Amino acid sequence: MKRSMYHEDLQSAYLPGRAITWIARRRWGLRLMQRFGMRPMTGNEIEGMVNDEIFIPSKSTPGHDIRARVYKPANAKGPLPAMLYAHGGGYQVGVPEQANPFFEDILKRRDVAIVAPAYRLSLEGHPFPAGLNDCFDTLLFMKENAAELGIMSDKFIIAGHSGGGGMAAAVTLKVVDTKAADIAFQMPIYPMLDHRMQTDSAKNMVGTPVWDRRSNALAWENYLGHLGGDIPDYASPALREDLSELPPTISFVGDMEPFKDETIAFMKTLEEAGVPTRFKIYEGGFHGFETVLPNAPISQDANEFQVSAFADFYDEYIR
Repeated sequence: MKRSMYHEDLQSAYLPGRAITWIARRRWGLRLMQRFGMRPMTGNEIEGMVNDEIFIPSKSTPGHDIRARVYKPANAKGPLPAMLYAHGGGYQVGVPEQANPFFEDILKRRDVAIVAPAYRLSLEGHPFPAGLNDCFDTLLFMKENAAELGIMSDKFIIAGHSGGGGMAAAVTLKVVDTKAADIAFQMPIYPMLDHRMQTDSAKNMVGTPVWDRRSNALAWENYLGHLGGDIPDYASPALREDLSELPPTISFVGDMEPFKDETIAFMKTLEEAGVPTRFKIYEGGFHGFETVLPNAPISQDANEFQVSAFADFYDEYIR
């Protein structure tokens, strides 16, 4: 994939993005990324907002507590609608605080409480379903302790980017199946949905900045390799064929990344099932482009798209 194939706003990130891809293809590289890139973000706060940290007792693993960050607008009157947010990282690395710029944009647009768990990671010896259980248990905690948290006990929003987008979709499936909570809408942004990697984009995007076929294959192996061939749809949400019971959904994706086709298929299936959707494809966009070059015009458009769609859905499905 040549530099000229990417959007002109993003071409300056071509070589740095390729370097990230090279690192993400290797387990030792991912460990370095987590240790020196992700963990130092732990404890970072959003200026002008309420920044709390809580520890949630796991329902699925006795003795395990889930660290979670809780963000709210300063001086907001509750109870607030609440968002469960799963961070990205291919189910294998990452911390909630890496999404602080997104949280800041969301919190400035509407009054909402964001609860972001530091779910267990496959690279640290916790493959599926550990991370999903942590996210689901966090949502249950939010519902059961809504008054203490100052949030509404219904009309939850479930969101995430990349691997966190796949996690958001998986949590939504489980919540819908179990009727554990009421979901107003979901935001799986350029989600990691399909372990089969048989779409054209999953097969052909090799050497793309930030994430490519090889880093994708390693991430799925780290997350699901212990399962053999018996993969449930909570682990790989693209396996779910009937999406008619899912809530309204927001997403976007670049057309120069492995998740393009699976995201398009997911959103098309939702639309055909009569689920309200808001979706955009960014020509020349690589994986996570809006976080790598946030000031680029195309990135500003993508960030405005997701927070504007959030505000619209908030107004329609919550207020």
